[in-house]
Amino acid sequence: MRFGSFYELIGYYAEKNGSRPALYFEENGQKRSMSYSELLKEICEREKELLKTGKTSIGILCSGDRDCIVTVFAAVNAGMQVVMLDESSSDETLKKQIKIADVDYLYASDKKAVESLSLFLTDGVEKDAKRILFFTSGTTSVSKAVVLTEKSLCSSAYNGSEKLPLKEDDILMCMLPLSHVFGFVCSLLWGLSCGSAVALSRGARSLLTDFSFFKPTAVSLVPMLLGFFIKNKLFNEELDLILIGAGDCSEALLDAVKAMGKRVSFGYGLTETSSGVAISVSGDLHALEICPDDEIKIAPDGEILIYAPTCIMQGYYKDKESTEKAIENGLLHSGDLGFLDMDGRLHITGRKKEMLVLPSGTKIFLPDYEAALAKAVENAELAVILLKNKPVLVIKEIEEKRNEILEKLNEEMKKHPRSHQLSQVIFTDKPLPRTATGKIKRWEIQKTEEEKNGKNE
Repeated sequence: MRFGSFYELIGYYAEKNGSRPALYFEENGQKRSMSYSELLKEICEREKELLKTGKTSIGILCSGDRDCIVTVFAAVNAGMQVVMLDESSSDETLKKQIKIADVDYLYASDKKAVESLSLFLTDGVEKDAKRILFFTSGTTSVSKAVVLTEKSLCSSAYNGSEKLPLKEDDILMCMLPLSHVFGFVCSLLWGLSCGSAVALSRGARSLLTDFSFFKPTAVSLVPMLLGFFIKNKLFNEELDLILIGAGDCSEALLDAVKAMGKRVSFGYGLTETSSGVAISVSGDLHALEICPDDEIKIAPDGEILIYAPTCIMQGYYKDKESTEKAIENGLLHSGDLGFLDMDGRLHITGRKKEMLVLPSGTKIFLPDYEAALAKAVENAELAVILLKNKPVLVIKEIEEKRNEILEKLNEEMKKHPRSHQLSQVIFTDKPLPRTATGKIKRWEIQKTEEEKNGKNE
């Protein structure tokens, strides 16, 4: 079904069969459910409470519990600007995002978090803004606030469900951060838009038992979580479908899912397109079918250009210059590289921004380069950056293995051309910074090392 708002979506299933479970959650150690009718009622009650505040821009520290979900839906219905904040972010990051997004009211399940951040609230925005802001993951640059709407998010959920439908008796496991658009659409809206039930994860403390507790039939995961669940053999027997997104997934993990007899699909999308624009539904996980409302074109340099009229962002919040760079003639420049096969299916080949361009014009495609280095030293905690126009490796040091790592790198470098040789290896005793979906924040490493380099000169 295609819906234009969250209220319309919940209301439709409340009227159709209001007693069906919309949400499953844990309460006092027991599995409880909330029907579509009950969910709609709570949303309406919360909306009244929010309207009484007179506030216009609510920052929601997304915990992923039912109260958080009710608040998101209610705030949008109340006409507020809703700013989706990652509760795991540092206070410094949250302070900046609160200011950028003109937040004048905060919600969090942790009241202490609200108290500590309340000093940084602003004067808010115009009434009836009805915008929903998601911050980009910021793997290659400082994150931006992307302006979406409930209509664009519902359209994205419709697109996904047309290609990969769920049944009303399915249970979708929701364990991805709702502050990220992949988690919000593919862990929550996808299920609700199909009239299915959504099981709300109990958080990091219960990752080992969530599948056995809720017995879901479908789940959306990032590759890092997929690897964790496979390694620990945590998937329940009833689980039939796994949707993977928000990053490259190794063939070994995909093969492991297939060996378990589970259906698996790979989705591709961006925050700027309200999540997915293409998804694999055939046997070839690397051949992605374009979603119904979207069109894909390939630029001469291989960049994927996206026309997504129902799902495209309104722009980057108060950043006209960046918006105009990202969208030209209605086409979003994704920054990703790929091609369309003879059947019109999309194949992703890399990330345009994940290239080092040396002064000589030589380009180093980082995913392949870093994968080779990680394999050589048996350490995935590494990133290659550019310092003084030369490639430099930053790597998490393994105790008493520095010399061994250097020896292995020397051997690996013999396989690469002179232009790709590392000029320096920087060891760090701290884990490399990552986004909530597990991607390394290369820009943050670059900035840190540039600052250190400047101080040492």
